[in-house]
Amino acid sequence: MDFQHHRRLPHIYPEGKPLFITWHLHGSLPHSSYPPPGKLNAGQAFVWIDRHLDAARSGPLYLKQEPIAQLVIASIRYNAEQLQHYELHAFVVMANHVHLLVLPRVNPSRFLQSVKGYTAREANRLLGRTGQPFWQAESYDHWVRDDRESDRIRAYIENNPVRAGWWPTRKIIHGPARKKSRDDSRLCSLDRPRHGRCWTGGLGSRVGW
Repeated sequence: MDFQHHRRLPHIYPEGKPLFITWHLHGSLPHSSYPPPGKLNAGQAFVWIDRHLDAARSGPLYLKQEPIAQLVIASIRYNAEQLQHYELHAFVVMANHVHLLVLPRVNPSRFLQSVKGYTAREANRLLGRTGQPFWQAESYDHWVRDDRESDRIRAYIENNPVRAGWWPTRKIIHGPARKKSRDDSRLCSLDRPRHGRCWTGGLGSRVGW
């Protein structure tokens, strides 16, 4: 996969193509943990960074806290269901980062600013750290080429809690791309977490912890 690392998402993007986006908490990825420059392609660099974020048991882990995670989940769903900024295919809220797979209906910069801006303000208010950076400015985005790649990315999102050791087993999240009914949708995290909490879902799925 050809992942790109952007401080801002591009203003021109292919219409009708899903977008995979990852963003993380400010300070959760020290520069010393960045991949060696020039030695990895974009996809390998993304995997390097994501593994570091998954393995973190220290540093900012605010998304482990239920009220903070629920803020992020509510904003993701609000932008999909109320603002109609995108069609929500899948997401996971990990302890220090978020993966999101969507079909945009507006410029991605617009909905990412909405989600990150609102959740940063409200999370900082709850945490008593108003005015401090909450999210890292950079995001990681990849335009999905076809249904096969979309399925691979969806599986990557679904497996993230298991891969990171937060959940012992994998359960499928149904979303619109899998052509299941809304009644068939369900949350993947039915087992107890080993080390912490994570939240996953797709359009129509229930949120739990």
